[in-house]
Amino acid sequence: MPMDAGAIEGMIRAALPDAVVEITDLAGDGDHYAARVVSETFRGVTRVRQHQMVYAALGGRMGGELHALQLTTEVPA
Repeated sequence: MPMDAGAIEGMIRAALPDAVVEITDLAGDGDHYAARVVSETFRGVTRVRQHQMVYAALGGRMGGELHALQLTTEVPA
């Protein structure tokens, strides 16, 4: 069963409360998303670790309920 964009956003915000999260359904199928996550929490953290933090927020759903996630992480300007 595909994940809802709102559920993805909610899980990320629960783990990173200060985050600005934008979710885009890339294929219109509820299975392929792009996420842009901007959080002060990422400051001074490597890009790989930033992505690991977002994947951890999704609680192991990557590769299962959530088939594909194109991820962009940033610190606030």
